[in-house]
Amino acid sequence: MSRSDDTDRDRPLTPAEEAQSRRLTDADLQRIDACLLSHTSHQWRKAAYVIGRTMLDLDGEFSLPDGFYSSRIKHLVDSGAIEAAGNLNRMRHSEVRIPGRSRQLLNK
Repeated sequence: MSRSDDTDRDRPLTPAEEAQSRRLTDADLQRIDACLLSHTSHQWRKAAYVIGRTMLDLDGEFSLPDGFYSSRIKHLVDSGAIEAAGNLNRMRHSEVRIPGRSRQLLNK
């Protein structure tokens, strides 16, 4: 691996992959998000780990690349379901976790 490979952003979805992702139902997205959350804990974990475990669990059911799952991680962060540190555009250089109880109390 060259040094530039290590600093590049995650590969964007191709037009075909984007079209495929738009065909997912709400139930599909809920299943994917639930699987991502099942691999997230209160301890920081690499986003790439969470994504990789999710892809293994779903066993090619959706045949989408890791970049799609990365976009779902961003959605979960935006919704407040998880929190992130690092650059989410570089899944190997970012971490995610379920917010702690103290943070949940602050948001009430």
